[in-house]
Amino acid sequence: MEEYTLLIDTEDAKGLVYNISKVLFANNLNIEQNAEYVDSETNKFFMRTIISGKISQNILLKELKEVLPPNAEIKLNKKAKKDVVILATKESHVLGDLLIRYIDGELNANIKAVIANHEDLRSLVENFGIPFTCISADNLDREEHEAKVIEKIHEYEPELIVLAKYMRILTPSFVETFPKKVLNIHHSFLPAFIGANPYKQAHQRGVKIIGATAHYVTNDLDEGPIIFQDVVNIDHSYSWQEMRKAGRNVEKIVLSNAFQMLLDDKVFVHGNKTVIL
Repeated sequence: MEEYTLLIDTEDAKGLVYNISKVLFANNLNIEQNAEYVDSETNKFFMRTIISGKISQNILLKELKEVLPPNAEIKLNKKAKKDVVILATKESHVLGDLLIRYIDGELNANIKAVIANHEDLRSLVENFGIPFTCISADNLDREEHEAKVIEKIHEYEPELIVLAKYMRILTPSFVETFPKKVLNIHHSFLPAFIGANPYKQAHQRGVKIIGATAHYVTNDLDEGPIIFQDVVNIDHSYSWQEMRKAGRNVEKIVLSNAFQMLLDDKVFVHGNKTVIL
């Protein structure tokens, strides 16, 4: 029995759910799960449906197009592990957490490789039996270095790219090469505390909440559509080092949750925000 995820993004109209369900029934397909959302402000309809049965993709997509508005976006993804490449620099906490979850079978992914601009994490990655490539940025300008990284990524043809504290700003060329494929994580002190040691800055200001944000990468730095966020409460007794430890813990949780949502095809991009179904 094959299982697929059907994703529909279109203008809202009367009878959409009925018409979609009728097509699925006519193709002898079973609905295992279903979720819908209508954005009344933009008149947009979103639907995520898990279907099972023997599927003829071309026929199903053709029949769905016939009953949906002309501009409808329809995706039919077979339930399977997605190929992933991870980019990293020196920090190990987020990467290590993902690798452990991966080895434990928590992530519906094939991590094809880790690419970094420093050698620091090689032994960590190779201990998990995952290929590691270091592409140093020394003596290269940003475009030259990025071209080498892009070339290496293309070797693995990933469906998703995860920035596990990859501390380099990506150019518009990179973003355009991998549209809606790059996931990033950062602490949620932005834009209040910018630059070196944001935790020390936050400590000096008496911050009481530490958070993290996982989002798609766009040309606007750290402003892409948000996928998942979380916070932890702290108090005056925390040193800035303890604040950093708490921040790293929440970063791990936020990134893994956002990553799993993408692996499960739960995320629709709607303007500069997301709809999670």
